[in-house]
Amino acid sequence: MKIDVTDAPSESELAAIGEGLTAFNAADVGPSERRPLAVLIRDETGKTIGGISGYTAWGWLFTAWLFVPESLRGQGMAGKLLDAAETEASARGCFGAWIDTFNPQALRAYQRQGYAIFGELPDFPAGRSRFFLQKKLSPR
Repeated sequence: MKIDVTDAPSESELAAIGEGLTAFNAADVGPSERRPLAVLIRDETGKTIGGISGYTAWGWLFTAWLFVPESLRGQGMAGKLLDAAETEASARGCFGAWIDTFNPQALRAYQRQGYAIFGELPDFPAGRSRFFLQKKLSPR
């Protein structure tokens, strides 16, 4: 047995961890039925310029990334993206959604969308807090 610390793991090394954890969790709590979910903002040429990247699993939508280009901020775009993701998650049978942020503007946008804070990690990054938010969804 050897423990190796690296900042450059291979795809197969990461896959070994992911596959092991997936198998463990499936045996422990049942299969996650994890599916990627993306909501894309495209420009007039069809190029992706922003959007949401996340997944659904165990009845929850997790938004990992949400990016709105500067030119579209302040126009309710984050809410539109979240609406689309939540609608798809509900169609997939999800009953909840969660997201996290350390950006004060994003925090306010998520709260306007109906998300409520359920946790805070102070000084992540230094001088700010990372907030964890959740929202109930109505499965369809």
